[in-house]
Amino acid sequence: MPLVVEQIVAGYGGAPVLQGVDLNVGDNESVSIIGANGAGKSTLIRTIFGLMPVQSGRIIMNGEDITRVPTHRRLEHGLAVVLEERNLFPDLTVEDTLRLSERAGLRVKRPTSYERISMADVLALFPPVAEKLKSTVGLLSGGQQQMVCVARALLLQPTLLVLDELTTGLAPKVVQEIFATLARLRQRGVSILVVEQSIPLAIQMTERTYVLSIGKVVRQVSREEWPAVLADESLAKAYLHG
Repeated sequence: MPLVVEQIVAGYGGAPVLQGVDLNVGDNESVSIIGANGAGKSTLIRTIFGLMPVQSGRIIMNGEDITRVPTHRRLEHGLAVVLEERNLFPDLTVEDTLRLSERAGLRVKRPTSYERISMADVLALFPPVAEKLKSTVGLLSGGQQQMVCVARALLLQPTLLVLDELTTGLAPKVVQEIFATLARLRQRGVSILVVEQSIPLAIQMTERTYVLSIGKVVRQVSREEWPAVLADESLAKAYLHG
């Protein structure tokens, strides 16, 4: 299983943000995390990526405990993350940005059964990126920059791609283009974990959702269960709309 999070308590100081979180992402599975602002969604992603200290619990990637593994070494275990901040270098061209990740990905060892993702693959997945290879990243639209972020992450050869607030500020057309790409990625065996504010979008692009509230998982919902969950007004008000 690509990811297992066991009873994670994490955060700074004496009042941890995450309080005993359990979740998992299976092989070739798409899973989302939703919740009101302040629920701890981005903190959870940063903890999985190693940017937030773990006080107790375990993070397991592909059967190996990575709880204390430094952030820059988690790539070796199959983890690639696209953070909400994007963290792109605005003066680099799109091509240079992708080549840096391509070189890093070539150094990563994967099982012989793993189907590596090439530069040609990501350009085919994201035609708008292919059209802007010689452009500097800072001149791209928000949607194009987000596509570059996902393409860059894919060239790191992940078995699990984690996306934090991927659709924030993007036009609906761009969101649909990215969703279509994510569906094709799963056909290649890449599992996906996304933080998403929009319940309809979470339902559309993932098979299973964890509802987070005040640092705890309060509900796990399959796509088929969502109509009944949304019909429960008290549940929706308590956990989904602040």
